[in-house]
Amino acid sequence: MATKEKETENEVETKKAATATSKPSSGTVTPHATAAAKTFKVGPVTRIEGHLDIEVTVDQVNGQMQVVDAKCEGTMFRGFENILLNRDPRDAVHLTQRICGVCPVSHAMASSMALEQAFRITPTENGRVMRNLILGANFIQSHILHFYHLAAPDYIDTTGILDMSPWTPRYTTSDMAKGATAQSLVNNYLTALAMRRKAHQMGAIFGGKLPHTPTFSPGGCSEIVSADKVTAFRALLTELRNFLTNTMVPDALAVASLFPAYKTIGRGSGNLLAYGVFDLSTTNTNNKLLARGRVLNGQLQTVSATSIKEYVKYGYYSSATGLNPATGATTPSPAKAGAYSWLKAPRYDNAVYEVGPLARMWVNGDYRNGPSVIDRVAARALEAQKIADAMDGWLNQLVVGGQTCRAASVPASGTGIGLTEAARGALGHWVEIRNSKLSRYQVITPTAWNASPKDDSGQMGAMEQALMGTPVADTTQPIELLRVVHSFDPCLACAVHLLRPGQKRPKVVLRA
Repeated sequence: MATKEKETENEVETKKAATATSKPSSGTVTPHATAAAKTFKVGPVTRIEGHLDIEVTVDQVNGQMQVVDAKCEGTMFRGFENILLNRDPRDAVHLTQRICGVCPVSHAMASSMALEQAFRITPTENGRVMRNLILGANFIQSHILHFYHLAAPDYIDTTGILDMSPWTPRYTTSDMAKGATAQSLVNNYLTALAMRRKAHQMGAIFGGKLPHTPTFSPGGCSEIVSADKVTAFRALLTELRNFLTNTMVPDALAVASLFPAYKTIGRGSGNLLAYGVFDLSTTNTNNKLLARGRVLNGQLQTVSATSIKEYVKYGYYSSATGLNPATGATTPSPAKAGAYSWLKAPRYDNAVYEVGPLARMWVNGDYRNGPSVIDRVAARALEAQKIADAMDGWLNQLVVGGQTCRAASVPASGTGIGLTEAARGALGHWVEIRNSKLSRYQVITPTAWNASPKDDSGQMGAMEQALMGTPVADTTQPIELLRVVHSFDPCLACAVHLLRPGQKRPKVVLRA
């Protein structure tokens, strides 16, 4: 199971190498290089899921040092698609959850949906509702985790409050919140740990256990519905709703108000993509709590899975580039010249898209600001509140003692696509069955969208674009870069997988 990196900036390794050349990037204006230009690496980035290195070049632009080039480097091999080949299709629901320990329920959902399409079945009503409740619990715990434990330390100075490991050594910048504001957030940081545990306990009532639930299945959910379970779930949900409404949302909005400059930092491509999540009907898949859609040049558009392609020019793969996942392959090539990441580069109609809570809330009409660093933070907190409120109504839809899962046999052949959302954004599973075994399995995770390398035409990924133009006051304490990266809540364990036991993490040599 993937685990969180140590949550402190003293683990951030900043490597600087002076250079006199700025690297041009597609879609950006690169200033003339000056003697002040520097290329350095921030990595491995802490307080995220998995292993991520960020290489940036900063230079003087209008008298200010800012990012003029950026690379997001996933540093582990992705191999789950190959692990699944020739297995019983029903194994996929459980094995794909091991892609990530933070958002495994989303993988269970995407896999179940893809297999249901291939099996030509639909979930029962009880199964649909229980899956939504388990997934909702997972979203809530992840959003609490992100704000308090992963992102908030970028904005508060804990000097005099937490002068201990793992809080020291730390970055301390002049714009950080101090005093009573910092103390309040630290107090709520500790409360949030307990709230995350309660969210896990809540999800386990119908999920059997969390983080990896054994109850998801093509056709629904294998757990039973009892009055006692509904009551226990509602008691925890009520407590979590109170915390979200009275503590987390006010804290997130307060932090947003203290950092107005970040309303214009970290915009990125400006395009947003959401597959939609939390089905409200078993017969109308377009009826969702958070709708499917995308924003291109400020205009709301529809989504078609056939318009998605993955490019591998800058990824460590020798498989064909520009393929739709329905015909895609995952063939590693660790020595590939010119590559710098183990992520592929997914694109929609060749355009770069950002995914995540901001994209979902924007598409759904609940939040229409941004994109920016602060808008991602605010939208995530507001989304947690929206989901929790909806879950209270879903509990009323459960039928005690009713059917929860529809049985189905594995077909000799079939194909299916499961498009849903993880806490961090759009998640898709593509499945193909031949001779009753998995003959193809492809996954595009949220962080593959957000932290992708350049595509074949040289377009930077969403996070790379968001880093462009970010001011950096002190390259020995590049807190500005961490705020941009953390606003996406990247999950590299989801995007890139599989290390061989007993071997060190592979290092990629990059030269300025």
